[in-house]
Amino acid sequence: MARTDHPAEPPAGGPAGKGLQSGALGLWGNTVIGLGATAPVYSLAATLGYVVLAVHDKAPAMFLLAFVPMLLVAVAYRELNRAAPDCGTTFTWGTKAFGPWVGWMGGWGVAVSAIIVLANVAEISAVYTLRFLGLDAAADSLLLRTALGLVFIVGMTWVSYRGITISERIQNALVIVQFAVLAIVSVGALWLVYSGGAGSQAVRPSWDWFSPFGVSGSAMAEAVILCIFIYWGWDACLAVSEETRDSDRTPGRAALLATVILVVTYVLVAVAVQAYAGFGTTGIGLNNPDNADDVLSTLGHPVGGAVMSGLLLITVAISAASSTQTTILPTARGTLSMAVYGALPRRFANVHPRYKTPSFGTVVMGAAAVAFYVVLSLVSQNALQDSIASLGLAVAFYYGITAFSCIWYFRRTLTRSARDLLLRGVLPALGGLAMLWAFVQSCVDMLKPDYGFTTFGPLGGVFVIGIGMLVLGVPLMLLCATRLRPFFTGRTLDADTPILVPETGAPPIGGL
Repeated sequence: MARTDHPAEPPAGGPAGKGLQSGALGLWGNTVIGLGATAPVYSLAATLGYVVLAVHDKAPAMFLLAFVPMLLVAVAYRELNRAAPDCGTTFTWGTKAFGPWVGWMGGWGVAVSAIIVLANVAEISAVYTLRFLGLDAAADSLLLRTALGLVFIVGMTWVSYRGITISERIQNALVIVQFAVLAIVSVGALWLVYSGGAGSQAVRPSWDWFSPFGVSGSAMAEAVILCIFIYWGWDACLAVSEETRDSDRTPGRAALLATVILVVTYVLVAVAVQAYAGFGTTGIGLNNPDNADDVLSTLGHPVGGAVMSGLLLITVAISAASSTQTTILPTARGTLSMAVYGALPRRFANVHPRYKTPSFGTVVMGAAAVAFYVVLSLVSQNALQDSIASLGLAVAFYYGITAFSCIWYFRRTLTRSARDLLLRGVLPALGGLAMLWAFVQSCVDMLKPDYGFTTFGPLGGVFVIGIGMLVLGVPLMLLCATRLRPFFTGRTLDADTPILVPETGAPPIGGL
């Protein structure tokens, strides 16, 4: 039964949401939002080389292995969304399951991951755009590439501000370009390998590439946390659930569809790149440390000449820009949900009357990304690189909260049927434990001062940045708790609170 202290009843004419544009997205539109948020081309370019350095020829196995906990967590997301289709996702579900403190920190984990990645994808968009234009000197200039990166953040914030429909249309074009280029490169590379047109380092694919056996625990943890980064973003499907038709079912299906598309794509690309480039330590070989930052662009010219090389450069830029926009979308909606339920100041509940977007939250997310990007760029480029390496900690943190929230939220009905026990209990538990293992093992490895490019005394910079950003949420949460008591005492959101709330024209809950 719903609590009687819920702030208001929905207005006459049916239940209302939070003021967002309901029914704007279908299954494919929702899936595109999730695919765009993962930035598949940029993610592969930035990650595949380091995965190979960690596990040698087992990169396809690591992509498959990391897909399993992603799929298990996606199941938890789907089940929770069917019961509570709320754009707050981890925040809302964590609060309903474990209370306001866990829920608030879950929402903070989502925000931290977004701020970190926004700064990095803006930098990538700028650098690759300048390189595509032949302006390598400008790409090496801190001032010029930072300025262009800021333009990308501001531009994509503006697109997100203008509405979900225009966002979907732009993402459709950007996502299609990304997957088309990946298909061309992969098929072309494999054709050259099997036709004998590849270089001397080329090797034929082996079934052993798909087996995780023989990889040490630390190497596996490093590879999995890297792979978590390249899969991360599909949960954007759930953050736009209230703007999706059939909101209790379609976003969950879109999330599962997005993860399947990603794993097929990533494995195909990994096999093609390994086969064509081989594992040499010179030239385009994948064990050449100079290639680790971007193996895709390195292969562009050998596979397809100058045209393919240029196409890959601009596609990486497009991919990063796409992720900039689709990362702002879900995070702004998360802050909207937190404000509506009284966990953040009331201004975050503002929805633009024409564009039906969380106007204040969108601007704040863009501004936070600008500040983080400028500070790290000016302080240390190494720190900026280490921040993206730390991203997996924040992602594993809030994915784990979501998975365990599923079990606890449905704990009283797990024995109702075999389906409920499997999909709401066993599978989310396995996904949550996998995320917990990846988080703990990565923390142990990242503590070492030689992990990454920076150090803080005896500690590795990647660990300090990753854990530091998460811990920063504690004093912010305590500050909110002093002014937003209704939420933190469980009066505005608990397991029984209706998840559809009044339009934001009504006074938000517990505002400052």
